Amino acid sequence: MFSELFQFPPGKEGFFGQFGGAFIPEILHETLAELRTSFEAAYRDPAFWDEYVQLMSTYSCRPTPITFCENLTRLQGGARIYIKREDLNHTGAHKANNVMGQGLLVKRMGKGRVIAETGAGQHGVATATMAAKLGLQCTIYMGAEDVERQRPNVFWMEQLGATVVSVEDGTRTLKDAINAALRDWAESMADTHYVLGTVCGPHPFPLMVTWFQSLIGKEARAQMLELTGALPKRVYACVGGGSNASGIFAGFLDDKDVELVGVEAGGLGLQSGSHAARIAGGQGSVGVAQGYKTFFMQDAEGQMRDTHSISAGLDYIGIGPILAWLHEQKRVRFEAATDAEVISAFKTTVRSEGLIPALESAHAIARALQESATLSPRDGILINLSGRGDKDIFTIAAALGDERWYDFLRNKVNDHDRKSKK
Repeated sequence: MFSELFQFPPGKEGFFGQFGGAFIPEILHETLAELRTSFEAAYRDPAFWDEYVQLMSTYSCRPTPITFCENLTRLQGGARIYIKREDLNHTGAHKANNVMGQGLLVKRMGKGRVIAETGAGQHGVATATMAAKLGLQCTIYMGAEDVERQRPNVFWMEQLGATVVSVEDGTRTLKDAINAALRDWAESMADTHYVLGTVCGPHPFPLMVTWFQSLIGKEARAQMLELTGALPKRVYACVGGGSNASGIFAGFLDDKDVELVGVEAGGLGLQSGSHAARIAGGQGSVGVAQGYKTFFMQDAEGQMRDTHSISAGLDYIGIGPILAWLHEQKRVRFEAATDAEVISAFKTTVRSEGLIPALESAHAIARALQESATLSPRDGILINLSGRGDKDIFTIAAALGDERWYDFLRNKVNDHDRKSKK
């Protein structure tokens, strides 16, 4: 099925069933056509993939390992629990896979500037890192609310030489950062490439980002066979836009006995209205926004609704069109984890395994832990730990009620901001 993602029916390029496409203003047509041509040439060129893998292996610690979680397995009972360690990837998350691949394309296209959006900040840090490595100018757009709750990542983006623009429009989160980046791109496309951070947006972004992130799934499949002699019973991944999920799922799409489970942000509960579970919550509907067609959290008039998640990376209004299609094909099952379940899973993972997951990744862990006990000890399940939790230190301290550490950290950040403005 993975190979099918790269083959389109005549006249339907960029569509996966009814989802996807490229709904863009005329001004961007030529730029996207150039990007499609460059991407398709790279996809057909084995030397490009070899260059990409070589760069990731020497610069970003790939392949990332799989860890058997003996303590969690014993604690939960049931299936053996394995974790794919994308938290060990350079910059602390799966985001480096995509940005380094796009960076190589930028060099091929001869452009000198990159822009990006970011929610949790990991994509922003990864893009700024790539720009520093490859000698590119860099601007990062980030919702003002996310700037506040992801201060450590903002600091590192700035140290890496990026200009961070705080977006005050709308809900001041990821969707507004994407809109701001698209406006920039429309005005600067001659020398600028938009490093879209997830499997959303107009074609070819969903397909291109899936291809670069498929490195996760290719590694994981081979590693599970080597470690256990069998494929996992289930593979779990959190889903905002869906790049980490698309990446690990890609390695198992053709293995029909492997169930793929995407976990969305259940927020304060699916009945509360304060969540971002577009599919699992049954409250998303098909629409067109930000250049593509998929399930969005929108009202009857097509206006985007406010979303909520304890994790800055999972409160996006839409979901990648390939994942929407895989849901329609009944190849991916979607569930949700609430904020409370996520914090509980975070604490359990830290205390039991010494692993510090990002709050995004903790959604996948929460659901996997709930379901593992229903399986046999002969079964193995695999969780994609898409990032580490350093960036979430403020949010976690607040959620755990540790006012002493929260106030200490906040005061340190405020002191830094005051000194920076002098």
